[in-house]
Amino acid sequence: MLVFSVSDKGGTGRSVTSTNLAYRSALRGNHTCYLDFDFGSPTIGSIFDLEDARRGVRDDGLHDYLRGMAPAARRIDVWAESSHEYLRRRPGDGMLVLLPGSHGGAEFDIDRAIVDRCVDLFVRLDEEYDLCVVDLSAGRSFAVELVLQATARSALRAVPTRWLVFHKWTRQHVIAANSLVYGEHGLLESGKVTGHGEEEMRSMIRFVRTAVIDPHGPEVAELRSSQQTWLAEVDKDLEKTAAKLELGRALRIGTIPLDPVLQWREQLILNRDVHVTEIANQATVDAFEQLVKIVTNQRLWEGS
Repeated sequence: MLVFSVSDKGGTGRSVTSTNLAYRSALRGNHTCYLDFDFGSPTIGSIFDLEDARRGVRDDGLHDYLRGMAPAARRIDVWAESSHEYLRRRPGDGMLVLLPGSHGGAEFDIDRAIVDRCVDLFVRLDEEYDLCVVDLSAGRSFAVELVLQATARSALRAVPTRWLVFHKWTRQHVIAANSLVYGEHGLLESGKVTGHGEEEMRSMIRFVRTAVIDPHGPEVAELRSSQQTWLAEVDKDLEKTAAKLELGRALRIGTIPLDPVLQWREQLILNRDVHVTEIANQATVDAFEQLVKIVTNQRLWEGS
């Protein structure tokens, strides 16, 4: 299964949520790989605490492989090579492997040879792993165009594919997410140009809200009553806006609550962070777990 993580803006929590999705998938026993397709800023290695890949890798990163400058893309076993002691204990039964971007990489023009290499990579990885998460750079990037062209090829038609569109729970981010999917040159239009049917694309796209504050939750209990009332009104207005822009409950599969840990540092949230050090919230872990269940289960996905 291929899962593409995308957002129209930076700072949506796309990468940190996607890495936690991959981590939770591996904990559940799924062999999982993560591809850093943010070619201009390949920094996923820092979230997995991989010292030698914090800004991508030299010589054989994904950027170099796709451009034909390396015979294969490097694979890093997170369990074996992370500097995080807890991760080196291999807490999950599934594999967790990172394919890092290239250090100093940048966006590049797409030609047939690059698409061919991308298709070949996705086919091989889909055969080896239960779940392949591909983190795409923000906006209508070359990376998005590349994977749209690749997944339109016959070799990948039978591979289950998901598009997760991330946005923060603010008016600007909701509008931006709508534009990314439904706007001019958005995913639906670009998908049709590259050979995907519109209904096919719609069936593959779902939305994930991040940094969401529950206006009725315990975290707002200490706010003044006027602030609580205002927050509830804003939340209601956002729900109406999201529904109007086709980002409502019918297409939303995840709501990631505002968590202090994720505001201060992009990292994996471990079970010990909740139950031992108590720096993270159980609700955040529950949201990640629910996201994994829906993404990896066809029935739940179609029912969402």
